[in-house]
Amino acid sequence: MSAGGAAVPPPPNPAVSFPAPRVTLPAGPDILRTYSGAFVCLEIVLGGLVWILVASSNVPLPLLQGWVMFVSVTAFFFSFLFLGLFLSGMVTQIDANWNFLDFAYHFVVFVFYFGAFLLEAAATSLHDLQCNTTMTVKPLLNDNQYNINVAATVFAFMTTACYGCSLCLALRRWRP
Repeated sequence: MSAGGAAVPPPPNPAVSFPAPRVTLPAGPDILRTYSGAFVCLEIVLGGLVWILVASSNVPLPLLQGWVMFVSVTAFFFSFLFLGLFLSGMVTQIDANWNFLDFAYHFVVFVFYFGAFLLEAAATSLHDLQCNTTMTVKPLLNDNQYNINVAATVFAFMTTACYGCSLCLALRRWRP
């Protein structure tokens, strides 16, 4: 009590005074009912297939396919983390502009995945390139590696398209 008899209110708790996170996507399992949630699930599945297919081809062109592996593995884990944050509801606890972070993430990954798709297509197109190894001339990619790389190229394109769709949806949420 002060001298005038009125109680002095305690100072505000700084943890309570933070602004609420800005997110327009639903948190929890409801994220899976949105187009954005469906695209993130497709990005994870298709990106995992790219990763598996490139790795199963024994990476015959490491200079080209190394970037494809890096992008597919990194995007797979970050998309999984992104979806996990929404499924767990952590986005409502972390003060951030999630609409912008969603847009920025999908923009960066779209650009990287487009480059990875082009490199995988270039690696696949080198199927008939003849290389001289220990006095025998043979194709750079055998038929099995070629078939696997064709599938990886198709799935890389599909994954890139999914990231592009997510990017468009994120842009609509960020800039209404």
